[in-house]
Amino acid sequence: MLVLVDLMRAYFEPGAELFLGSRGCLESSARLLAAAREAGVPVVHTRVSYGPGGADGGLFFRKVAPLRHLVGDGPLGALMPEVAPAPGELVVVKQYASAFFGTSLASTLTALRADTLVVAGVSTSGCVRATAVDAIQHGFLPVVVRQAVGDRAPGPHEASLYDIQAKYGEVWDEAETLARLRAP
Repeated sequence: MLVLVDLMRAYFEPGAELFLGSRGCLESSARLLAAAREAGVPVVHTRVSYGPGGADGGLFFRKVAPLRHLVGDGPLGALMPEVAPAPGELVVVKQYASAFFGTSLASTLTALRADTLVVAGVSTSGCVRATAVDAIQHGFLPVVVRQAVGDRAPGPHEASLYDIQAKYGEVWDEAETLARLRAP
C-alpha cells in the first residue's frame, strides 16, 4: 500500500507559509506513484481540510497558524497535479497530523489486508512522522522513502528519519523502494 501524505499546493507554492522551498520530494513521490500504479499496489492520498473557522481542528488548528489557509476547499489544499488521485484511489481528508487520527484509514487498510505501508509526503517532522508512529501502533509496518518526504528545515527532517528508523519503521531509499515495487 502506498500512502501519499498531504502533497498539497500549500507546501509547493512559493510564498505560501508552508512552502518547503523544494519540489524534490514531490518528484520522488510521483515516481513512486507511477510504479505503484503499474504494479497494481493500492494507493491512498491524504489532504487536510477544515470546516468553517477550523472548529474541527481544535487546538492543533489554533497552534499552527498556516492551517487557516486550509479551511474549505481553497487552492492551497488541492493535491498537486503530479500526484493527483486516479479514479478509484481513496482520498482521506484529515484535520490532524496523523493520517490515522479521526479517519477510517486503519479499518480501510485492514479490509484491504494491507500489512506494509510505503509512506511519502510532507512534512517529515509532522504528518509523515505522526502517520508512521500511528501505523506501527495499528499493526502496519511503515516504510518511509527518504527522497519522497520533505520538510522546511534539514534538522527536523533528518532527526525524524533517524527516529522513524530507530523506533517506528523503516527508512528506505527511493531506488530500493522502486525496485521492490517493480519486483514480480
